[in-house]
Amino acid sequence: MSDLKANVQETKHGFHVEGYEKIEYDFTFVDGIFDITNSNLADCYKKWGRVLAVTDKNVFGLYGHKMEKYFDHYNLQLKVHQCSIGEKAKTVDTFLNIADSMTEFGIIRKEPVLVVGGGLVTDVAGFACAAYRRNTNFIRVPTTVIGLIDASVSIKVAVNYGRYKNRLGAYHAPVHTFLDFTFLRTLPIAQIRNGFAELIKISSCSHLQVFDLLDKFCEQLIASKFGRADGSSNEVRKAADFINREGIYEMLKLETPNLHEIGLERVIAYGHTWSPLHELIPETPLRHGHAISIDMAYSATLANQRGLLSDKEHHRLFNLFARAGLSIDHPQFDDDVLDKGTAAILKTRDGLLRLAVPNPLGSCTFINDVSLRDLKYTLKKHKEICKTFPREGAGIESYVDSSDTGYEDIDAENLGVEQVAKEAGILPESKSVSSGITGAGKEVNGSNSRASSDLLGKVKAAINGFHPNGIKAQA
Repeated sequence: MSDLKANVQETKHGFHVEGYEKIEYDFTFVDGIFDITNSNLADCYKKWGRVLAVTDKNVFGLYGHKMEKYFDHYNLQLKVHQCSIGEKAKTVDTFLNIADSMTEFGIIRKEPVLVVGGGLVTDVAGFACAAYRRNTNFIRVPTTVIGLIDASVSIKVAVNYGRYKNRLGAYHAPVHTFLDFTFLRTLPIAQIRNGFAELIKISSCSHLQVFDLLDKFCEQLIASKFGRADGSSNEVRKAADFINREGIYEMLKLETPNLHEIGLERVIAYGHTWSPLHELIPETPLRHGHAISIDMAYSATLANQRGLLSDKEHHRLFNLFARAGLSIDHPQFDDDVLDKGTAAILKTRDGLLRLAVPNPLGSCTFINDVSLRDLKYTLKKHKEICKTFPREGAGIESYVDSSDTGYEDIDAENLGVEQVAKEAGILPESKSVSSGITGAGKEVNGSNSRASSDLLGKVKAAINGFHPNGIKAQA
């Protein structure tokens, strides 16, 4: 929510306007956002008596039945707009389809749209809300590690345009974000690993205690889905909860003074200098977490070459990437990528590189005085170093698949949802969800839609109960 205070003064030749916008929004930790024992979300919609929800097809396939039961319990009419996921579906067309649903629903000024999904869904739907009547409220419920840790923190919303990532967008804060880590129970391990990179990013440049915990529990955190999988130890769960809360809080502290990116030296931009090209250049694109890991690792090598990061810390960082199964190099990361990526980022960062690097681990420095020749020399050294690490720097499940790409084939969608449902213990091995979610493969805009089967309705949150200690952001 925002408030604008301004004053107008006459000048010799006209007028001068000076305004200050107060931006205020909240974060609340809750386990089982769609459990009927938790009224937190329903309370936000009692005034309206209805809910327009935007979500992706996979999330609806897994949680649609539970969403419907939840809002039905609170006598709230639910209408659901489903969209594809993935970078290829992060388009103006998807944005316009959401806007069409808002029109059909007859969204009222200040009535919040409910957005449930990963960072890509919240980006596109958030942009639709920013554009619709220039300012429509929304409530955000992220469902992936990247969505919970990274995308939930920012007020940036956007779509891709042409061959450019996030080229059209806005700064638009949700009125509330609910952080429910029980969603990770149904997230594929590859996506857990994908989000792990964002935690390495923030901790290596700004929170050494979190980095130490990531280093200590790396494999256990990934295998246990941050302590949310069945059988997770209390020690890992406790460490995961601390890591997640502190990671979000640290990013909020860094971002809130600069929500509109007026300042261009941003700690959380570590790993985001050449990574957009890493996601676009390979024939099969790299996942975001792997792309930024390559960028972070290369930037760390540059810091090491300049004496900003010790050999010991450089090796420790690389070892954590390798243990997590994250990429630190790619065959197509070459001088041409350096040329193009550097030229593009100089435009974004107003003519300076503003390269965030750890110096030492847990702190950050920005590099500007580096030549293209130095960058290319460092890349050569970086590749030599990467060859000494497992898989010669390649990541595990580093390329996008059906859980990333915004696919339209319903059989592929069914299989993707079915796989994670079985992994989470929601669906018996002998059962199929194809008959239950076929409807989810079509555009659904109505509260009477029943796209999920009764089996998928058995999704249970790992731990019930609302945690009153949330986070408030104000700028």
